[in-house]
Amino acid sequence: MDFGKYDDKMWDNTAKKDVYDTWDPAVTRSTMNFNPFETYKGNSPDASGIFPGEAFYKDPQRGEASFSQMMIERTEAEERAASPKAGFVKGCAGCTKPEGNM
Repeated sequence: MDFGKYDDKMWDNTAKKDVYDTWDPAVTRSTMNFNPFETYKGNSPDASGIFPGEAFYKDPQRGEASFSQMMIERTEAEERAASPKAGFVKGCAGCTKPEGNM
């Protein structure tokens, strides 16, 4: 099995933005093509796009979690939600389960 670009590396907001920038919603979801900000049943994926409870899930190396960093990430999340990538719709090829969201 292939693992994601940031497997066994720091899985912080910068890494997630890098993976998001290369994610293509029109291409089938894989360990190298996934939306790192998508959630499934309240969980975020690891650095390979695998969710907790799924085979091959690895607990990622997490980045800073200060209040100021969380506020920056919140603003970025609101901007992504207001202006999603072209082709991003629930159920698209590059998304997880139909119930997944961003």
